[in-house]
Amino acid sequence: MQLPASLLDSLEGLPGYDRSLFEAAHTTTESITSIRINPAKSVPLPYIMESVPWTTTGHYVSPRPSFTFDPFFHGGAYYVQEASSMLLEQAFLQTGFSNQAIRALDLCAAPGGKSTHLLSLLGSNSLLVANEVIRTRSGLLRDNIIKWAANNVVVTQNDPIQFERLPDYFDWITLDAPCSGSGLFRKDHTVAEAWTLSQVNHCALRQQRILHSAWKALKPGGILFYSTCSFSPEENEDIVGWLIKEYGAIFQSIQLDPSWGIVESTNGYRCWPHRVKGEGFFFSSLRKPDSTATINQYVRVTKSKPINISSRYPSIADWINLDEMDVMEIGDELMVFPKVLQTDWLTIQQSLHPIYLGTLLGRWMHNKLIPAHALALSTRLSPEVTQLSLDYRQSIAYLQRKDLNITFTAKGWVVANYQGLSLGWLNVLSGRANNYYPKGLRILKEHL
Repeated sequence: MQLPASLLDSLEGLPGYDRSLFEAAHTTTESITSIRINPAKSVPLPYIMESVPWTTTGHYVSPRPSFTFDPFFHGGAYYVQEASSMLLEQAFLQTGFSNQAIRALDLCAAPGGKSTHLLSLLGSNSLLVANEVIRTRSGLLRDNIIKWAANNVVVTQNDPIQFERLPDYFDWITLDAPCSGSGLFRKDHTVAEAWTLSQVNHCALRQQRILHSAWKALKPGGILFYSTCSFSPEENEDIVGWLIKEYGAIFQSIQLDPSWGIVESTNGYRCWPHRVKGEGFFFSSLRKPDSTATINQYVRVTKSKPINISSRYPSIADWINLDEMDVMEIGDELMVFPKVLQTDWLTIQQSLHPIYLGTLLGRWMHNKLIPAHALALSTRLSPEVTQLSLDYRQSIAYLQRKDLNITFTAKGWVVANYQGLSLGWLNVLSGRANNYYPKGLRILKEHL
């Protein structure tokens, strides 16, 4: 791979940069694969793993598994995520927010790495809004949120400017900003081929626009976690400096172990691939100054509200644990969402475009409630639901949405699982079982 000379020249003088070592790091054939385990689904993984030191659930995996043919991946036991980006955990824990009920926003969230990470760090009484403006990517975000099995989350599809409708609303905002992507050159050589300085400048202008809206939505005293996978100072130190100058943002220093190799820069921190076991990454934690600003009080319009489901489906409790949860009917769908977050839900309905919330329980079809895939993967699935244990080959066949050539003794709705991890629904009828694994999620390849 030929690194752009204009990029190499632009990095001279930055803390931690060594041109020869930087270039050498981009010639190595070593593959770095890291995953973050879902603490809500404690299943033993059959991999050789080494802990990522700055996070409690991150691990390097060697050799790289075939994630496509791994039931643990499809069941949400872990998320494949670049190790450097897991440093969000250090910034979050050092705010003290982990012991509070807060509102958090992941503004540019797809495919869901930082959203699922936040869901593992937030308390159950906290709310996460995971947003993605691009329709196709918002669907991927929703699917990854479902696999993570959290209930205290709303997925939205909005342009960042629309979050100005919620001034001073969020205690924490993650902005993993769209960038030129030079930090990912090792993972994708095509990014290096397309990289230009004009692209960097274009991204910097877009980052300023997004930050303008994010800052309005952040509470006084709240924290903005800004990050990119770019090496260019125009998208990193310069952007943070602009935010400090224009809005009075206050840089928050983070305590990091020197052995990790992360380099402190101007108002932020850098991960260089010749110093850190991970890819290029920049991040900064910024506090919004306290003020006496008054939160805008919206007239909250109820578009959906909790319902009494006992009259329509009296045995619903046999499917799901509803402690501290409300059931809401939205169109032909039943959703469950924490009671404590209902006021926030009403506000979000009015101000944003939500596409998913909590856990989808099921859909009404011909006066029958069909259980949702999200319910099968949920940690609130009732232990009363019949489980059908599959071996590895049967699990892959199920995930390919094929018919299973096995004998069934149970009848009705059962959950297929692999080594105790739920994969999805089967509807067992006389002489056959219908595979209800979502068509859009099925494994398309035939063989490993």
